[in-house]
Amino acid sequence: MLVWLFGWLGQYYSPFSAVSSLTLRALLAVVTALGFSMFFGRPVINHLRELKYGQAIRNDGPQSHLSKTGTPTMGGVLILSAIGVSTLLWARLTNPYVWILLVVMVIFGAVGWADDWLKIKYKNPTGLIARKKYFWLSVGALFVGASLYYIATQQADMATTRQMQDLLFPIFKNWMIPFSAIPFGIGFIIFTYFVINGASNAVNLTDGLDGLAILPVVLVAAGLGVMSYVSGDVRFADYLHVPYIAYNSEVTIVCGAMIGAGLGFLWFNAHPAQVFMGDVGALALGAMLGTIAVMTRQEIAFAIMGGLFVAEALSVMLQVGSYKLRKKRVFRMAPLHHHFEEIGWKETQVVTRFWIIAIVLVVLGLMTLKLR
Repeated sequence: MLVWLFGWLGQYYSPFSAVSSLTLRALLAVVTALGFSMFFGRPVINHLRELKYGQAIRNDGPQSHLSKTGTPTMGGVLILSAIGVSTLLWARLTNPYVWILLVVMVIFGAVGWADDWLKIKYKNPTGLIARKKYFWLSVGALFVGASLYYIATQQADMATTRQMQDLLFPIFKNWMIPFSAIPFGIGFIIFTYFVINGASNAVNLTDGLDGLAILPVVLVAAGLGVMSYVSGDVRFADYLHVPYIAYNSEVTIVCGAMIGAGLGFLWFNAHPAQVFMGDVGALALGAMLGTIAVMTRQEIAFAIMGGLFVAEALSVMLQVGSYKLRKKRVFRMAPLHHHFEEIGWKETQVVTRFWIIAIVLVVLGLMTLKLR
C-alpha cells in the first residue's frame, strides 16, 4: 500500500521515490513488524491471560515443565498479525507470490488456532483430531503446489518454466531432478506438499522450550531472504548460477516481516516465557518457510539452514519407529530438546546451544550460493 503512496508522492518530492528500493522496503518491513510486535505484545498477553488461554502441559513431558501450566498461549496471533500488516504496507501487492504466502499464513494459522483453542477449551494437550488437522494442512500445501505450478506454466520462456519447477542441488551447477518433465506438475506438486507440511510440523515440534523455535525461524527467514533477493535479481542469479524468478524479489519483503515479527515476539518469549506462540504460530511460520524454499528453488539449502528443525522431526520419527519395532527408545525423550533436558542440561543451556547450532547451519546454507 505505502509503495504506491510513496511512488505517487515521489512525483512531487523526489526523496519519496527511495521507497521503491527493494532493500529499503525490506528493512522497513523488519522495523514495522518489530515495532508492531513490541507495541501490541503486552496488551495481547494481558488479553490472553484475561481469556484464560493458558497452555496445557503434557503429563508425559519433563516434570520441570509442569510449572509452565497456565502460561498464555496462542501468541502466534501477534506474530502473524505483525507479518500481515508489515507485508501489506511494504510489499508490491501485484506480486502473486506475496498473496500465496499470505494465504498460507492464514490457512495454517487457522488450523493451528483451532488446535490451540480445543486444547484450552477441554484442558487437553491433544487438541484437534489428527485426521482433520492434516486434511486442512494438506489443503494448504496442495494449494501452494498447484498455484506455483500454474504460475510456472504461464511463463513465455520454457527455460524459466523448467527453472520454476526443477529441484536443484547446491554445489553442483547442473545436477537437478527434472520435475518439469513429469506431466501435469504431479511430481512438483507432491514434492511441494511434503516440503511445506514437513517444515510446518518440524517447526511445531521444535517449539517446546522458551524461545527455542522463534530465533531459528528468524535466522532461517533471514537466510531465505537472501536467497529470494538473489534469485529475484537477474544479475545476481546469473552470477551465482541460481534460477532467476522475478516474483521472488517481493518475497524478500515477507522474509523481512518474519524477521521483525519474530524478534519482537522473542522479547516476550525469552526465558522465562510470558507467552507461547502455540500451534497457530508454529504451523504457519513453518509452512511459510517451506513455501519460500520452494519459491526460491532452494529446498536442499533450506534443509541445511533448518537442520535444527529436521533433527527435531527425525528424533520423533526414530523414537516412535524404534519403540513400535523394538520396544526400545533411541532417546530418553523426544523431541530432541527434551532428551538433552533429561540428561541434565538446563533449559537455558539447551536453547542457547541450539541457537548456536542454528546460526552455524544458516551460514553453511548460505555458503552453498558460492559453492557451485
